[in-house]
Amino acid sequence: MSIVKVKDKTFRTFIPEAEIQQRVKAVADKLNEDLKDKNPLFLAVLNGSFVFAADLMRMITIPCEISFVKLASYQGTVSSGKIKEVIGINEDLKGRTVVIVEDIIDTGFTMKRMLEQLGTRDPESLHICTLLVKPGKLQVPLNIEYAAMEIPNDFIVGYGLDYDQQGRNLRDIYTIVE
Repeated sequence: MSIVKVKDKTFRTFIPEAEIQQRVKAVADKLNEDLKDKNPLFLAVLNGSFVFAADLMRMITIPCEISFVKLASYQGTVSSGKIKEVIGINEDLKGRTVVIVEDIIDTGFTMKRMLEQLGTRDPESLHICTLLVKPGKLQVPLNIEYAAMEIPNDFIVGYGLDYDQQGRNLRDIYTIVE
């Protein structure tokens, strides 16, 4: 187990890179099977999901497309509670199978808002794919079909997830040391 310092906080290894890759592969395998006849549009939520989305896409073997949307709801180590869309979606979603690719779902409010916004664009179906979910923090009901891992309510960093924009480049996922 290693210890890293990101800005003013100390973190310890929580999920090593090898385990992350195994879990991403399992999610990709399920997506490949479930959506084999669909040509899905993967919609990755920036900034946090970019590493997960890249690894996931390299394991997807079915015809598909990818695009990106940027939402902001975090400031520091806590959710601001306010969600603002920064970069919108330009693709026509009418009749499409859309898979939202997220790094982490905790309260679920960001995902609920995304589902509502995307639903107005008449997709055939909407699916949630997330690297991490915090079931103990979830405050809205969501059908999370593709989750690589469930984790406790700890604050984490690495593999695309940040602390004040730092630490995204760490290969493992780290949890905060109080």
